[in-house]
Amino acid sequence: MNILITTIFDYPHEGGLSTHVATLKNGLEARGHNVDVLSFSQLNPLLRKAYAQAPGFIASKFKPGSGQLMNDENRMTLIRKQLERMKNDYDVINSQDVYATLAAESSGLPVVETVHGYYSYEAISRGAIKEGSKEDLVIREKEKKAYTLASRVVTVDQRIKDYVYKIAGVSATAIRNFIDVEDFNPLKLDLSGIRKEFGIPEDKKMLFVPRRMTEKNGVIYPTLALRKVLDKHPDTVLVYAGTGEQMPAIKEEVAKQGLGDNVMLLGTVAHEKMKYLYGVADVVLVPSIHSYGVEEATSISALEAMGSSSPVIAGAVGGLKEIIADHEDGILVQERDTDALSNAIIEVLDSPGLGDQLALSARRKIEREYSHLFAAEKYEQIYHEAINDQRVKVE
Repeated sequence: MNILITTIFDYPHEGGLSTHVATLKNGLEARGHNVDVLSFSQLNPLLRKAYAQAPGFIASKFKPGSGQLMNDENRMTLIRKQLERMKNDYDVINSQDVYATLAAESSGLPVVETVHGYYSYEAISRGAIKEGSKEDLVIREKEKKAYTLASRVVTVDQRIKDYVYKIAGVSATAIRNFIDVEDFNPLKLDLSGIRKEFGIPEDKKMLFVPRRMTEKNGVIYPTLALRKVLDKHPDTVLVYAGTGEQMPAIKEEVAKQGLGDNVMLLGTVAHEKMKYLYGVADVVLVPSIHSYGVEEATSISALEAMGSSSPVIAGAVGGLKEIIADHEDGILVQERDTDALSNAIIEVLDSPGLGDQLALSARRKIEREYSHLFAAEKYEQIYHEAINDQRVKVE
C-alpha cells in the first residue's frame, strides 16, 4: 500500500503528534508499506512565510485569535494544492489534524483522520483564541465537517472517541498511542556519557520533565513542588526538555524561589536523544492538568518513559489514568496538587526499590500493550476498509 500521512503542522517538530507520525511510519514500513509525509515543513519556504505565517501574525496584532484561524486556513490551502500534484501516487491519506482532512476533500482519495485532541479547546488552552469567540465557533464547525468527511476516524483514546461522536455523530475507532518498544529498551543503550553531554550533574538525583511547555501539560508544578523535595533530598536536579508559552512562568518561579542551581531548562531536545535522558532519569514527571476542557490523551511521553524502565509520576487525568495503574507501574497524583506531587517524588527517592519495581512493571506493560507494530497492523486494517468503501462509491 502507498500511504500519505498529512498535517498542516511542521514535521518533525516538538510534541506528541510528530512522534506519533514518525513511529507509525516506521511501523507501517516494517510491515512492507510505502509511507510518505506531507507537512507544512515540506512546502516552499517562501510560500510558507509569505502566505501562511506573516498574514496571520499581522492579523493577530489587530484582533487576537484571527491570526490563528487565518494561518490554519492558509496552511490548509497550501497542503491542498500540493495534494493535487501528488494524489495519483497514493492509495490512502492518513490526515493528522482537522485542516489536513479538509485539504484532502477534493483529492478523491479515501481519508483516514487521526484525532489527537480537541482542536478548538486546545487552541483556547494555549491562548491562541478565546472561548466563545467567532474563531472558536468557526473552528468547531470545521472539526465537525472534517470528522464527517473522513472515510474513517481514529482517536488516540476513548474520551476523544466520545467527543467525536458527540459533536459529529461519527463512530470512531480508538487506537491508543504507541512507541517503538525496542528503541526505548535501556538495555540496548549506552547511557554512559549522556549526563555529561547535557551538563547534568552526575552526583544528583534527576527528575525529568519531557514536556512541551504548554498549560495543559502542567509543567509549572514540578518547579512548585521542588523546594519540599530539596528539603529531604538536596542532591536533586529538575531537568526540563521542551519549549512553549509556559517557559517564562517557570523561569520566574525558579528565580523567585532561588532554584537556579537545581533546575535545568534544556529547551528543544532531538527526539533521538530523549530515550537516553529517560534512561538516566531517576524519576520522570508527567504532571498534566485539565485546561479549558482539554485533558492529556494517551501520553507518548509517559509511554516512552515507561518503556525506558523509568518510574513515572503523572497527573491523574485523561488517558494517563488509562495507561498507569497507581503504585503498580507508576504513581498517579491529583492534578495541581503540589504537595501530592512532592510527596510522590519523595516516596520514590526514599525507596529506590519501589522505583525499580514500578519501572519493571511499566516496561512489561509497554511490551504487552503499546507496540508500534501492533498499532500499525490496526491502522493497516482501517486503511483497507477506507479503500474498499471508496471503491464501492466509485462503482
